[in-house]
Amino acid sequence: MRTRFAPSPNGSLHVGHAYAAVVAHDLARARGGEFLLRVEDIDGTRSRPELAEEHLADLAWLGLAWDGEVVRQSARLASYAAAGERLKTLGLLYPCRCTRAEIAAAATAQGPDGAIYPGTCRHREVDPAGDLGGAAWRLDVAKAAALAGPLAWVDERAGPQVATPEVFGDVVLLRKEAPASYHLAATLDDATDGVTLVTRGADLFAASHIHRLLQALLDLPVPVWHHHGLLVEPDGRKLAKRRGSPSLADRRHAGEDGASLAQALRAHRFPAGISLSQSLNEAS
Repeated sequence: MRTRFAPSPNGSLHVGHAYAAVVAHDLARARGGEFLLRVEDIDGTRSRPELAEEHLADLAWLGLAWDGEVVRQSARLASYAAAGERLKTLGLLYPCRCTRAEIAAAATAQGPDGAIYPGTCRHREVDPAGDLGGAAWRLDVAKAAALAGPLAWVDERAGPQVATPEVFGDVVLLRKEAPASYHLAATLDDATDGVTLVTRGADLFAASHIHRLLQALLDLPVPVWHHHGLLVEPDGRKLAKRRGSPSLADRRHAGEDGASLAQALRAHRFPAGISLSQSLNEAS
């Protein structure tokens, strides 16, 4: 059994991240497995090397030890490009220049990631390297799903699931400002790292429908998923540093005991005003 914690160094970690790391770490240790650490550092200028180092210090402060070397997505750009070329060869990707504002104005439905792309560029000629700059590359989800056929996946909390990637519409896999989207990079990385249990928050439950489709298209192994609950604020929103949730680094520098915090999280004793939401998006 092998699982992972995969923070992005575009902001400091907070107690919600600590809970996610503790869950993944403890699942691995309870099952005699491995707990990996992956730094998802391909988010353009938002990724900051100093925050990656801060994250490592935070995890050590919590008393969490990972197995093997720290993996960094920035060292895997070639694998993302190769997967993109393979999907292009299959005729499953198309370039798109639509802005978020244009998509929001034209969309007629909402999906897990917000407005569902209405397919504006799917059947028109778009020069991916034209004068207006680079284009994003979208997955023709209907065509891809027809090629892959019926797909299933399993979540340890929600049980067996039938993949319904069409609820996302044509998602972006190769971004204009980054080498790959979360959907493509995370799916490829989990396969490369031999992850057998994908441990992550319930807010990403629906993403597994797209990830299961990508696994089928790229002949990747299929793990089991474990979507744990989220720590939320009194208004029900998940914690966010931009809304004032104290960072782990702040707590660490203030002299708090990280191991004690980790033990409290294990016992579901959370800081004042914070609770655990166990709901799973679209779980059946």
